[in-house]
Amino acid sequence: LTGLNKKGELLVDLNLNGFGSDIKQGLYFNSVIPQGFGVGSSGALCAAVYERYSIDVEDICPGNEHLLIGLKNKLAQMESFFHGVSSGLDPLLCYLQKPLLIKNKQEIGFANLPEELHFNDFSVFLINTGVTGKTGLLVNRFFDQCRQHHFYSRFVNELIPANNRCIEAIVDQDTTLLFENLALLSSFFLRHFAPMIPESYRPAWQNGLDTGDYYLKLCGSGGGGFLLGFTKNLRAVNRYFNASGMEVIHL
Repeated sequence: LTGLNKKGELLVDLNLNGFGSDIKQGLYFNSVIPQGFGVGSSGALCAAVYERYSIDVEDICPGNEHLLIGLKNKLAQMESFFHGVSSGLDPLLCYLQKPLLIKNKQEIGFANLPEELHFNDFSVFLINTGVTGKTGLLVNRFFDQCRQHHFYSRFVNELIPANNRCIEAIVDQDTTLLFENLALLSSFFLRHFAPMIPESYRPAWQNGLDTGDYYLKLCGSGGGGFLLGFTKNLRAVNRYFNASGMEVIHL
């Protein structure tokens, strides 16, 4: 941050002198978020630094959503220190503590979501792989894949539409549409991002696709950490993963 500030490139106006002084006095970030698990540890840190040391904190609420893009870009620059490239969405969500709906790069707004994602017997859970992911390396691998026309075409024409339909289904509380597209999403991940899924967890991923009892997707860049699961049959999920000795965390 200091280096960017000296070059006049730092987007956010931070009290860097105060930040540096506090660090020398023993400042640390007290967090229970595991690092390298794809659940926003670096995003939470950046949000905390912004909230405490930003000289001009922006109060963003419904009605002034136009400020979201600028704040996202500031936080993206801060978080890029940790893994080279950042969308800024993790720290933005951590800072706002509200769900967002990202329509495109220039249009972000607050999402009108149900308070709990447990409608129509639909539940969300995490699987703890116990393995720390290497975010920077996996992000670079993804960008290398995107340079291949065959993969990029599938990414744009298969993954993105399925992902968008999943979001629409959650907003509309349409579990039929949701699980149809979760199946497509989960299958795409297994076919094209297998190296990002810990090898010992790939059979569990395939089992979900085979049985339809649940569907898994990566958290963050993958490589370990948590896997995010969706199910309409919690009993089957508990039975399978308990028998496999894998930790299930219900959300």
